[in-house]
Amino acid sequence: MMKKKMLFSTAALLTVAILAYFLFFRGTSRKYEFRFDKLSVGDLTVYVTATGTINAVTSVDVGTQVSGIVAKLYADFNSVVKEGQVIAQIDPTFLQQSVKDAAANLDRVKAQHADSKRILERTKALFEKSLESQVNYDAALTNFESNQAALKQAQANLDRAKINLAYATIYAPINGVVIDRKVNVGQTVAASFSSPTLFTIANDLRKMQVQTTVDESDIGKISIGQEVTFSVDAYADEKFTGTVSQIRLAPVSIQNVVNYTVIVDVNNDQLKLMPGMTANVKVLIASTHDILKVPNMALRFQPPPELVDSTKIQSMRETMFSRGGRETDSSRTRMMAGGNSGSDSTSKESSPRSWSRDEQRGSGGSFAGSEGRRQQFRAIRDSIMAAHNGQLSREEMMAEMGKVFRSMPDQGGTAPVVKAPPARPTGGNKYGITQRFPEYQKSAYIPLHQSGRARVWVLNAAGKLEPMFVRTGVTDGRFTEITSADLKAGDQIVIGASSNSESAGAQSTNPLAGQGQRPMGGGMR
Repeated sequence: MMKKKMLFSTAALLTVAILAYFLFFRGTSRKYEFRFDKLSVGDLTVYVTATGTINAVTSVDVGTQVSGIVAKLYADFNSVVKEGQVIAQIDPTFLQQSVKDAAANLDRVKAQHADSKRILERTKALFEKSLESQVNYDAALTNFESNQAALKQAQANLDRAKINLAYATIYAPINGVVIDRKVNVGQTVAASFSSPTLFTIANDLRKMQVQTTVDESDIGKISIGQEVTFSVDAYADEKFTGTVSQIRLAPVSIQNVVNYTVIVDVNNDQLKLMPGMTANVKVLIASTHDILKVPNMALRFQPPPELVDSTKIQSMRETMFSRGGRETDSSRTRMMAGGNSGSDSTSKESSPRSWSRDEQRGSGGSFAGSEGRRQQFRAIRDSIMAAHNGQLSREEMMAEMGKVFRSMPDQGGTAPVVKAPPARPTGGNKYGITQRFPEYQKSAYIPLHQSGRARVWVLNAAGKLEPMFVRTGVTDGRFTEITSADLKAGDQIVIGASSNSESAGAQSTNPLAGQGQRPMGGGMR
């Protein structure tokens, strides 16, 4: 019995020791595996996607202003018609009878008018010889004037009957193609309350337009003149191109989402596109070439604290603290020299220290790190200040310099391509409308406004992670343009880290967890 007890005790102690080892000693030694990616130089294109419908630039619903039976049809589906050609005929029988009735009524009124005129002349002659009373003369004059008005009314009725008879013949209002026919021969059309539609004619199918809806979160990025590529299901392997020509201000609510209609002009010389096709549209927002780009996973990666090089972080903090102290001293000096900070704006603009920081921030930092670029920055600043007689505030000066920088190519790479809107016609006939008023246009989208700051992580020789601060540019959702003086193409950056111990612990806690390693990190910004 004693031997059995000793065996059970020994087994229990070994079990406790093994559990303690796995729970405490083995759990404290975490091993991390990093996932890397290399910085690369390439191109970035940013698009806004939407769906739309292809339509003719101008389409007219041809109707009739008179009621009757459709006697003849001279045009059918896909008929090519010219302006002024007869395309349909309404039965004119009753309209012709209306013209005859109006003509007979006019003859009767003319006879009454002639009789009243003779009576007036006879009464007037007797009245001048004092052989007729004033009452009879006034009655004859009134009768003549009434018959004269009735004559004009009868003439108008005859003209109206002739016009209605002319409306029985339907003419093509524009040159184009009949894309829809609504009636058949023998069908009765009633134009009592609204004009019934007989045909739908599209003007020129060689020039089409895509009416696409863009939601309010993306409409700010759309500008007149942007390039558009789209595809249709009928030609899945072929890409069509167009240009944004109009951004309509009327909001359209679709399932509680506010959308705006964007018109894209399309050249359809090959006549492949047909009205009503669904277009999958991609609007080119920005395009950059030969820039340094980084995966977006690297910008979102946040390492655990034990992987970060604390000495590097501490040195960066001390550097930032020393810079902040100098800036505080300089601002205190300016306050003592100029009094109230808002009382003398020119003293702030002329302060060399205040503008030295702007040299690092101006134009997205593109002038930083080079004395020649700093001199160019100062030359631009001085020329703008001289042009405004030194009366610009700090904010106004930065705004003016921003305009200059946006017009200049990026010093660190190729600036995003932003095409200027094409000249819009102020007159002429567009969509059948004579434009006599200037057209409203929303402000153009400038991709340079997307610039910001972020950080990426690199692995040093000690196996720790060091932060590298970069300036970001445009992004396509997968990659982001960056500008950095310390990074170059081919450098490896960390995009994730995983711990085997934490992955095993997660598996033991949650039996539904998948096999493998659990990545570390989260939101970085």
